[in-house]
Amino acid sequence: MSEQYISAKELEHKAKKEYDELQAEIKAGPLSPKNRMAIEQQAMPTGEPKKRAREMSEVALGYTREMAVLEANRCLQCKNQPCVNGCPVNVQIPQFIAQIQKGDFKAAVDIIKQTNLLPAICGRVCPQEKQCQGQCTVGKTYKSAERAVSIGRLERFVADWERENNKVTLPEIAKSTGKKVAVVGSGPAGLTVAADCARAGHEVTVFEAFHKEGGVMLYGIPEFRLPKAIVADEVENLKKMGVKFETNFLVGRTDTLDQLLSEKGFDAAFIGTGAGLPKFLNIPGENLIGVFSANEYLSRANLMKAYVKDKADTPFYEAKNVIVTGGGNVAMDAARMALRLGAEHVTIVYRRTREEMPARKEEVGHAEEEGVEFRFLENPVEVLGIQSDDRAVNGRVRGIRALSYELGEPDASGRRSPVAIQGSEHEIACDALIVALGNGSNPLLVRTTSGLNADPKGHITVDEKQATSKAKVWAGGDIVLGSATVILAMGEGRKAAASINEYLKK
Repeated sequence: MSEQYISAKELEHKAKKEYDELQAEIKAGPLSPKNRMAIEQQAMPTGEPKKRAREMSEVALGYTREMAVLEANRCLQCKNQPCVNGCPVNVQIPQFIAQIQKGDFKAAVDIIKQTNLLPAICGRVCPQEKQCQGQCTVGKTYKSAERAVSIGRLERFVADWERENNKVTLPEIAKSTGKKVAVVGSGPAGLTVAADCARAGHEVTVFEAFHKEGGVMLYGIPEFRLPKAIVADEVENLKKMGVKFETNFLVGRTDTLDQLLSEKGFDAAFIGTGAGLPKFLNIPGENLIGVFSANEYLSRANLMKAYVKDKADTPFYEAKNVIVTGGGNVAMDAARMALRLGAEHVTIVYRRTREEMPARKEEVGHAEEEGVEFRFLENPVEVLGIQSDDRAVNGRVRGIRALSYELGEPDASGRRSPVAIQGSEHEIACDALIVALGNGSNPLLVRTTSGLNADPKGHITVDEKQATSKAKVWAGGDIVLGSATVILAMGEGRKAAASINEYLKK
């Protein structure tokens, strides 16, 4: 279970007291590693669980100034900088944290933006505990990445401080080269390529299939985890840098990639279309009314604002007893969204145990606080429907038939494989089922582009510089990796942009 909830006001009051004590300690002389290790980790303030579970406002409220300085002073400023090695874009983490220790938040965010142009987003949604914080010396001392220096929270703090205090500065743009770069997809990889190519002086156009820019950051991640205004601000900054956006433009249908490179005169193209093809259980009854992919469910709410019931034209399925199957961050997002769309009871059914869940512990804890229930070592084998002469309810979901499992030997990922227990079939009532089992690659671009190679799973194949098998075309993010994080997609985008810029120089 998650730890007992402490209100934001209590945390703020406690931090102010600790901050004053720390300042007195700093005046007495430089802090020793022992002094730094004694500083208590600053918890992230959040909204009251039962109240926030019915609201779309952001759950994590962000550090106060005092919390940020306290947390920054936990950093040991290791000379070997293991945290930097754990960051996919090699943010100079000790350097930006050192600036927070001094209270120079603008200098801190400027250091981050040398390699990461989306700190407000990454600070909120990246799994730092598996990346930078997973390598942190403080965390290793405690034998827990959860107790490492809270790098992501500090990154978010300075990014929010910059935006809220109107201190945002745009990067310098090189003289125009006369070259044109097409970016397909406006997710984290695409936006990163757009920024780095625009900085190099190229004319960049981003093509987005949806009616709004932002990709998975817009349609996949809920407002209560990543406010859409932050994504919109980042897009607006790119527009100020000269990047053009064309929405409602499906490359492969509106125009092919070959047409962009020939008829439209683009000198290079980057594919960052993500992995938006949902995976299903492939069990009987999966076509019943009330079964959704998490992709569709979240897109209706995030991108099309189905939760604004009196204003949005987007219909959504009224359900009071919702089951979500899956154990990743998307499953947590879907379950928590179901509460906000009016569900009275939400259950996550997962075929392994809590220890094997790939979702962030923080997200699991938030879900539990809000009232989401968990059923471990179970998995649906059939979706059950209502059979009735009443057309209004006939064919609607009434529950699932599930099997119980026990854990066997580890699989290729290192997680122990679930083994079905014979004779354990049982029914669980529900009136909606959301399937959150990950996504595959949309085959459209590969099918409509000659010479563009992909692996058997549909992932576009690239070399070490993100170049594809097709001349003038690079790719990165989920369309290459399968399922990745925002920062990993950005890392691939940076490599691709560097390669594109090098190619266009020649």
